[in-house]
Amino acid sequence: MNSSLVRRGLSMAALAAAMILASCESGPSAAEIEAQRLAAEAAAAAARKPPAIALNDSVAQAASIYVTFMRDTAQMRGGFTSAEAIQEALRKGTAYDPAQLSRGMIAYASIIALQSPEFVAGVGQYGINPTQRQQMIAAITADPAYAAVLPGAEHAAGLIIATLARDITALTDAAESIEADAYTIQERNDPRRAWAVAHIADRNSRLQDAKTNSAGTMLPSAAEAAALFAAANSGAGLNIEAPTRRPPYTPAIANALAIAALAALGAAGDEARVNTDALQTDSSTEFCLNISKLNLYQCLAASRPSYEDMFCVGRHVVRDLASCTQGSAIVIPTGFVSDPVTSARTPAITPTPIASPAPVPTPVQSSTTSSLNSGAPYQPN
Repeated sequence: MNSSLVRRGLSMAALAAAMILASCESGPSAAEIEAQRLAAEAAAAAARKPPAIALNDSVAQAASIYVTFMRDTAQMRGGFTSAEAIQEALRKGTAYDPAQLSRGMIAYASIIALQSPEFVAGVGQYGINPTQRQQMIAAITADPAYAAVLPGAEHAAGLIIATLARDITALTDAAESIEADAYTIQERNDPRRAWAVAHIADRNSRLQDAKTNSAGTMLPSAAEAAALFAAANSGAGLNIEAPTRRPPYTPAIANALAIAALAALGAAGDEARVNTDALQTDSSTEFCLNISKLNLYQCLAASRPSYEDMFCVGRHVVRDLASCTQGSAIVIPTGFVSDPVTSARTPAITPTPIASPAPVPTPVQSSTTSSLNSGAPYQPN
C-alpha cells in the first residue's frame, strides 16, 4: 500500500516537471512578444528624435534688456510741456550701456531665430547621431558663420531682420517727432517758446548726469525674460512671420543664428553659457553705440537752450539707436567698378542616417565670416 502511494507520488511529480519543462520550451506568450516589439520600436523612435531645444536663462535676460529699453525709447515723442520733461527724456535715453544693449540685441535675435520651425528642424536633424551632433557643435563654436549655411537659416534670418526692422522704424518715427518739435517749439506762436529758448541753468551738471547714467548697469525685466525664455525653449510664442532673407548677413546676425543653432542641438543650456556669452559680443555694434554716446556728449556740451537739448535727444539718442540697429542687422550694399567676383557657394550639408557612420562635417573655410559680412559697417553721423 505504501509502495503504491510512493509510485503515485512520483508519477505526479514527474507530470508536474514535464509541464514546467513544456511551458519553458514554449517561450513568451504572444502578448509578451508584442509588448517587447512595441518597446523596441519606441526606443528606436526616441533614438531618432533630435534633442530638445536648450537655451540658458542668461540669454533671455540679456534679450529682455534690449526689448524693454528699445520699446520704451521708441515711445518717446515730441510735444514736451516743460524743460524738465526734456531732461527726464534725456535721463531715460542715456541710461544704457553700449555693451549690454549690443549683447541684448544678439540674444533677442537668437530667440527670434528659434521661432523658425524650418531652422529648428533643419539644424535638429544633425543632433540625431551623437557623433555628428558633437561635430556640428564644434564647427559652429569654431566659426559662428557656419550656422548661416545650415538648412532653414534663410527663414530664421528673415524673422530676425524683419523684427529688427520694425524696431528701427519705430525708433525712426520717434526721432523724427522729437527733432521736428525742436523746430516747432521755436516758433513765435508756440506757447512753449519762452522756456524752450531760455538757457539751461546748470549745463555742466546735466552733461555729467548723462555720463553717469551711461555708466550704470542695466537690469533685466523679470516678466520679459520669463516670456522670452519660454518662447525660446518652446520654439513658439512670439508669433512672428516674415519672408526669407538670403545672405550676406552681418556678424551680429550670424552670431544670433549660431546661438540658435546650438540651442536647436540642445547645446546652449546652462552648461554652455561660456559659448552663448561669447557669441553675444559684436564689436561693430558696440563701437557704433559708443560713438553715439560721444556724439551726444558733444551735442550737450554745445547746447544752450532747452530746444537744443531736445534735438540732442532726438538725434543722438533715438535716431542713433535706430542707425546702429540698422547697421547691425542689415548689410549695406557696396558698389563695384566692375562685376564683383562671387565666391563658390558653400556645399549643402547632408545629415547621415543613424545607422551610418557620421562623416566629418565639411571644413569651414576661413573666408566664411567675411563673405557673410560683405557690406560696410554703419556708423551714426
